[in-house]
Amino acid sequence: MTGPEQVAVVAAGLGAGILTSTVGVASLLSFPVLIALGIPPVVANASNTLGLLPAALSGSFGYRRELREVRRPTTVAVVVICALGAIGGAALLLALPPGVFASLAPWLILFTCLIVGVQPWITRWLGTRHEEHPGVRATMTPATTVFTALTGVYGGYFGAGAGVMMMAVLGLGLDLDLRIVNALKTLALLAANLVAGFIFVLVADLDLTAAGLLAIGSVVGGYVGSHIGRRLPPTVLRVLIVIAGVVAAVLMLS
Repeated sequence: MTGPEQVAVVAAGLGAGILTSTVGVASLLSFPVLIALGIPPVVANASNTLGLLPAALSGSFGYRRELREVRRPTTVAVVVICALGAIGGAALLLALPPGVFASLAPWLILFTCLIVGVQPWITRWLGTRHEEHPGVRATMTPATTVFTALTGVYGGYFGAGAGVMMMAVLGLGLDLDLRIVNALKTLALLAANLVAGFIFVLVADLDLTAAGLLAIGSVVGGYVGSHIGRRLPPTVLRVLIVIAGVVAAVLMLS
């Protein structure tokens, strides 16, 4: 990579780290940057997962106050289920022909943009639900368990938008304040990325330079994002994310 390209990857890692701890669509920023540098899609996806690990770690540390408010069995259940799902997602990424992921990636990005676009309605509905039924459910139901595992599979396979999905699953399945759901979501993504990243280090082709540069930016972004996530007016950020995602998907399809 040239010097400007390295700076671009670090900046993408910083922005993706902030997104990890806020709206949960980090890969929607960092993955297209790696693709634009000519890195093959599967290699870019695996390297991206590895590079964003520090963001989830620092973001979870930043949310430690909120995580203390969750019952320990619930936290353990979410983390373990999401991690097990990520094993399946990582296995799918490596087992399927590279062309499958390359053809799916633009549509996965567009799907993520759709999720980000409807997130205000999901958040508003979850907030109303929490006010109407406070403290009704504090443990994982079978349905919540299944959808948490499926979100882990998606996170291990691609990742972009997994945070939004996890917020919806946990917000629907557990009666927790949204700031706590955001914290639990960040920890769940850390578990998924840890498992998938370990698998990728063992058996996948990686661009370690790209992963390292992403990590440098993402470790700062994750911690900063945990503080922004407590008070961020998300409308402008959400619009920019959707625009960037649609442009990236169109460029990949062209």
